[in-house]
Amino acid sequence: MNLRNEEAQMGILEVKDVNKRFGGLKALSEVNLSVAENTVHAIIGPNGAGKSTLLNCLVGKLIPDTGSVLFDGQSVLGRKPFEINQMGISRVFQTPEIFGDLTVMENMMIPLFARRDGAYRLHAFRSVESEGELRSRAEAMLEDVKMLDKRHMHSASMSRGDKRRLEMAMCLVQDPRLLLLDEPTAGMARADTNNTIDLLKEIKEKRDITMAIIEHDMHVVFSLADRITVLAQGTPLVEDSPENIKGHPKVREAYLGEAA
Repeated sequence: MNLRNEEAQMGILEVKDVNKRFGGLKALSEVNLSVAENTVHAIIGPNGAGKSTLLNCLVGKLIPDTGSVLFDGQSVLGRKPFEINQMGISRVFQTPEIFGDLTVMENMMIPLFARRDGAYRLHAFRSVESEGELRSRAEAMLEDVKMLDKRHMHSASMSRGDKRRLEMAMCLVQDPRLLLLDEPTAGMARADTNNTIDLLKEIKEKRDITMAIIEHDMHVVFSLADRITVLAQGTPLVEDSPENIKGHPKVREAYLGEAA
């Protein structure tokens, strides 16, 4: 196979031979993962499987002991989290990361200022009203996530589902190419979970965006994923389509301790 064909087959995110230890604990062992562009790729596994450790390696919070992590052919290793963000990777955290003492619109302006200026300026809000172009982008994104009518609310007073929508809007307004979601429905009631699933489907339909999702709720996984990777004890067990993952003996063994 020639180099051009190899490049054409590379995913937008390529994890190769990644290992990570914490003292005597091997958290990740020979992890290989390829996430194809414009797909939804779920990473699942029982507690302690290494999912969060892997995600932290992708966003610069941890550096693997060995191996490589490439985004669009460029290494993310050794880069600071804000540099990885500016490459085109945004992360939605398990607990919504928003500024509770600010309004919804003020929250939206923070990533827009950071994207434009390279860093958030403490005096930025003095000129928010005059930032017509940025305000228009923020309002358009809030309309997309059905939160425009709440733009003047203080975000601390909102439901968990609305806080999650706001966090997603703050990520998406930066026009990322890869959205990493860490249990995006954690702690939600079923109605909010279903609303979040619908929102993610709408985002995927409207945008050229790749999503990698860590999730425990199989209803969410099978509603969204094009491909699924199963981790157990820091090692990928199997990667396949959702249809083939259901009832897979290795998956049953990882979750239930059943013999394959």
